[in-house]
Amino acid sequence: MIPSGFEYHSPSTLDEAISLLAEHEDAKIIAGGHSLLPMMKLRFAEPAHLVDINGISELKGVREDGATIRIGAMTTENELIASAILHNKCPLISEAARLIADPQVRNRGTVGGDIVHGDPGNDHPAIMMAADATLVVRGPDGERALPASGFFLGTYWTQLEEGELLTEVQVPAFGAHTGHGFNKLKRKTGDYATAASVVVLTLDGDRCSEIRIALTNVAPMAIRAEQAEDSLRGQVISDALIEQAAQQVMAVCEPVEDLRGDAEYKTHMAGEMTRRSIRDALARARG
Repeated sequence: MIPSGFEYHSPSTLDEAISLLAEHEDAKIIAGGHSLLPMMKLRFAEPAHLVDINGISELKGVREDGATIRIGAMTTENELIASAILHNKCPLISEAARLIADPQVRNRGTVGGDIVHGDPGNDHPAIMMAADATLVVRGPDGERALPASGFFLGTYWTQLEEGELLTEVQVPAFGAHTGHGFNKLKRKTGDYATAASVVVLTLDGDRCSEIRIALTNVAPMAIRAEQAEDSLRGQVISDALIEQAAQQVMAVCEPVEDLRGDAEYKTHMAGEMTRRSIRDALARARG
């Protein structure tokens, strides 16, 4: 199908983009376009104004700021993969980006677009929750810093308010004895996950001092499996505890049945992806 008519705007600064959003209540931001354009072609979205933020250089790039990694919202998936900073300081993000979509999408798709779209099948929401990221948004009333955990409220529904846009993702650099795991079941290259699990944990000796478990495409939005985290935090993680955590993960799943599988299958796969991610994170944390 062909999208309905719209007026196109191409601001060169962040302030200009925010002004355009304030001026046009029915405006939509376009970044890589892989989420918005298909919805426009199907007439699920019919914005009268498109604000293209590709020309805003301050929204791009990866840099270090002490123990924090700052990622511009317009940084593409391929730029995440190529980033030496992420590879050395937060390898979860660069490694996970390799499993997102396909090479063509990764050339244009942006980390910010993936996050703010609020699609439960998108990968970055769960990745950022597990990485303990902070999302920086700016609007006509100024700037807000929001934890990724809690940012996602439902399908296509986030804490982003009218006239705001995501400018930056701030992620703590991984410390010593911190490991990660990202396991994603999908039917083919480029497909959404049937189920995916992201785990980041830190060991203090043999004990797990901190852990975050996040899930993709098994609920109306990306979610944390907090009961499973609590059962492992402070413990020496054994096979029995991993199995207990997997069962607790499955208990919080509410997947929608579709061509990728029924609810029972997706729930079972969420448990299996979690088992694998915990074991991968443990192995990396142990060095």
